[in-house]
Parts: sequence; C-alpha cells; structure tokens
Amino acid sequence: MAAATRYFGGAVSSSSRHSRALLLCALLALVRLSSGNIRLLPATNITWSSINFKTLLHWGPKPTNYVYTVELDGDLANRVKTCIFINKTECDVTNQMKNLKDTYTARIYSELPTWEDDADIIYEISPRFTPYTETEIGMPTIKNFEQKGKTLKVEIEDPLTPVRFDNGSFQSMRDIFKTDIEYTLTFWKDQTTGKKWLTRKSNQFEFSIDEGKNYCFFVQATIPSRKTNRNSQKSAESCTSVQREDLDGLQFESIVIIAAGAVGILILIIVLSVVVYKCTKAKSARKTKKEDMPPNL
Repeated sequence: MAAATRYFGGAVSSSSRHSRALLLCALLALVRLSSGNIRLLPATNITWSSINFKTLLHWGPKPTNYVYTVELDGDLANRVKTCIFINKTECDVTNQMKNLKDTYTARIYSELPTWEDDADIIYEISPRFTPYTETEIGMPTIKNFEQKGKTLKVEIEDPLTPVRFDNGSFQSMRDIFKTDIEYTLTFWKDQTTGKKWLTRKSNQFEFSIDEGKNYCFFVQATIPSRKTNRNSQKSAESCTSVQREDLDGLQFESIVIIAAGAVGILILIIVLSVVVYKCTKAKSARKTKKEDMPPNL
C-alpha cells in the first residue's frame, strides 16, 4: 500500500511538472506571437550627468510594452550589464565605474522582457564618458570661519563622493584629485564693491584684514589640469560680525584686565556711596544736636 501511494504521488508530481512546462511554453508562444505587434524603439538623446562622481545615464523615449537594459563597457574594463529589464529612462552607473580615469561607453538595449536568445532586440550607443575629466565639481561649503583682530581664518569642507575606500568609508574630492584641486576665496569689505582673491591648494585660508571691519566671502573649487568643467559653482556667501565677536577676538589677558577694572570701579562706587552716606548722616546729626541746645548756651 505504501509503495502504491508513493507511485501515485510520483505520477501526480510528474503530471504537475508536465502541466507547468506546457503552460510556460504557451506563455512564451503568446509573447512571441504578440511581439509582432510591439514596436521596439531605439533609445534617443542619450546623455551623461555626473556631479562629484555620482553618474547617471539618461535617454528617451519612455517604453511601451517593452523594456530597456544597459550594458557598460570601459576601455580598460570588461562589459557588464546593469539596470536590466527596466521601464525607466535613467540608470545609475556610479558603482560600475571602478576606474575613474577609464573611458566608458554604454549600450542601451530596447527589448522584450524575455531571456530567449533569439528574441527581438535593438540598441543604441552612448557618447564616450571619462569620469575623472568630465564629472562636474559640486558646490563647496564654508565649514568654519573666525575673525580675530587683523586676521581672518576660513576653512572649506572638501565635498564627499559616492566612491568608497576599501574599508567602506567615502572618499572626498581631495582624496581623488589630491593636489589637482584648489580653492579660490573671493572676499570684500562689507558694504563695499572692491573684491580680492586668494587661491590655495589646501582647504585652509588665513589672511590679514582691517581690524574692526566686517568682511564677506565665498569660495569656488577648480581643477587646473582640465580644459573644460574646470570650476565648481560658487558657494553661499558668509559674512563676519565684529560686534558679535568682539570678545572672541580679545586675548585672555585683555579680558582679565577689563574684568578687573570693572570690578575695581564697582568697588570704588560702593565705597564712595558709603562714605557720602555716613558724612551726610553725621552732618545731619550735628545740625539736629545744635538746634536742640538752649539759646543762651
């Protein structure tokens, strides 16, 4: 009985697999039959957009009843597929660009969502793209600034990229470009139009200014070795405020002297007030005593 049960179960399992195979064949035949009525359109207006090595591929038109697959090919890298069977017109290829100095080309396939080798397929090729020389430099940020006396210090924050070190941490633009990146600081005295410029290979600025005056400034990053896309956007403007930072600009000894002087003046005022009060009280007492004496004395 047990053997018969096993045999019957095996027959049912075999029949089930056979039914699924027939259903799959029917679906594939339906897809192939209907594909004759689907018009595959090639990708058009293929463009790259890349900021701080975050790189996207864009194209058109939006697909109808078909999908796209992107294949990336580098001069020094093997061809890899990404964004497989998508119905969007954008693909993030940042993680596929391991060598930032390599030059890449993308193939965008218009196809039916099937893995058959003989399925209908067409493709278009993108313009060539080299991340190291073509990615745009993002807007830098003024991280910190300090005005003390006749000196102004400004610190720039190096922008981070999606490119990672081997330990998983993100690399900054300076980590990638090293000495091939520099910052230009433009500054001017507040409420004036005369501007001055300073350029540094580092992200630290320290320079002389007129004491007691407010200054405004912004920064811009530059890749000097490039012929195009050399400059970043300008950062937001920042301004100092001498009135708010007067005490910050004073030396510790000066603060102690001022505080001691203020305390001394306060003590002197209190002492004088007490002396004047006692003198006035004594004078008033003598006058009262004199008035109380008999006239003939």
